[in-house]
Amino acid sequence: MNNSIWRRKPMEAFEADMQKSELKRVLGKWSLTAIGIGAIIGGGVFVLTGTAAHFHAGPALAISFIIAGLGCIFAALCYAEFAAMLPVEGSAYAYAYGTVGEIFAWIIGWGLILEYAMGAMTVAVSWSGYFTKLLKLFHIDIPYYLRNDPVSAKEYAMANGLAAPEWAVNLPALVSVWFVTWILVKGIKEAASANNLIVILKVAVILFVIIVGVFYVNVQNWTPFIPEQTMIMHDSGVEQPAYGWGGIISGASAIFFAYIGFDAVSTQAGEAINPKKDMPFAIIASLLICTILYIAVSLVLTGMMNYKDIVGDALKAPVAYAFDAAGQPWAVFVITAAATAGLLSVMLVMMLGQTRVFLGMAKDGLLPKFFSEIHPTFKTPWKSTILVGAIVSIVSGLTPISLLGDMTSFGTLFAFTMVCLAVWLLRFKDPERARPFKAPIINLVAPLGIVVNSFLIYNLGDEAKKFAIYWLIFGLVVYFIYGKPNSKLNK
Repeated sequence: MNNSIWRRKPMEAFEADMQKSELKRVLGKWSLTAIGIGAIIGGGVFVLTGTAAHFHAGPALAISFIIAGLGCIFAALCYAEFAAMLPVEGSAYAYAYGTVGEIFAWIIGWGLILEYAMGAMTVAVSWSGYFTKLLKLFHIDIPYYLRNDPVSAKEYAMANGLAAPEWAVNLPALVSVWFVTWILVKGIKEAASANNLIVILKVAVILFVIIVGVFYVNVQNWTPFIPEQTMIMHDSGVEQPAYGWGGIISGASAIFFAYIGFDAVSTQAGEAINPKKDMPFAIIASLLICTILYIAVSLVLTGMMNYKDIVGDALKAPVAYAFDAAGQPWAVFVITAAATAGLLSVMLVMMLGQTRVFLGMAKDGLLPKFFSEIHPTFKTPWKSTILVGAIVSIVSGLTPISLLGDMTSFGTLFAFTMVCLAVWLLRFKDPERARPFKAPIINLVAPLGIVVNSFLIYNLGDEAKKFAIYWLIFGLVVYFIYGKPNSKLNK
């Protein structure tokens, strides 16, 4: 019995898992790419452009996207090498388990749980913002205490001279999560088909925003392009520095969660038709396409609407509110309807990735068997999907969006840093291993990925970093109490 926390899962064990997997292999190259785009386009464009511009970078948000994109490119190349070498569900968790060791894999897996769960929660809250705005276009107004978490509802009441509500819940966010959960339980093929249609719609609308929005850009909103650094109050009630180059870097950290789409692609290896070839293509293609679109949209948004005016409900639906401010209600309807549909696909991919990480960890004995039980008809991990849906729905109904976004960014950046480190280490430890895809100039790409992503972690909000550290400590406790004794490598 190998009782070391650095024990590695043999390659033969991964191959055996792939042979006896009950998941359906139905995803081709473009379906995988669409899953990546489905996750990437949504959170960044429809959600965090507003919060990152107002609380962090101002008009220089475009620079934040470039910096975040650079960190992603380094990580994406490392992910692509691992995904081709170990085409199994579990993403970075599985890669680390087969190359670096169990404790390293557990920490990454625990970080991925934080990443995907918080990502789904953030998008659910933003979906609520766009859905509420869509209903308003039809003159339907949901009471503020049924469309806001308790903190946001109290702030809304104070700002509008209303009595503070006795209770509040973001009901649209909560219901949307259960709708996505139902789709995911039904099956991966159905989920992928729904995602493909929504991705086509989202890309069309993003191009619409860029092309039409250019005509309503007021260049005065870009002046100064990099605002002078100052202190600003966040939703959490904590005052933090914003703008200047420090704000650009913290903005890059805050929006980083928007790039986790290519990461989500790597969790679908167990359902890919030709994972060794198609996974690297989908990871890199989805990242490059979306980075270009992000930069363009951020420039248009901050040109159409002054970053200081992105407050209140505009923080939840900034792109739609920018066209509203420009006096284009027809465009507002198009964008709001598309965003309402589009954010569902982001939520779908986040929760899909979450359950596949659970599946990989449970198969290895590090989590209870409950998380690996496959439905006999739908061939999906239905029990863990329902559990994830329950947790995500409750938290998204009760938590402000800004804290959720920062928490997701921590989980993402942490996983990216660990993957870059693991790929680099493996090149030295096992240089002869077959690599269908090799990240170029690994001695430059991997260190840059580690440095950039670690630096962005450092620049996240203090509250997010504090909560994330508590989460990782709790994860280590769970590992030593349950994971390590029950690991299949113990047997």
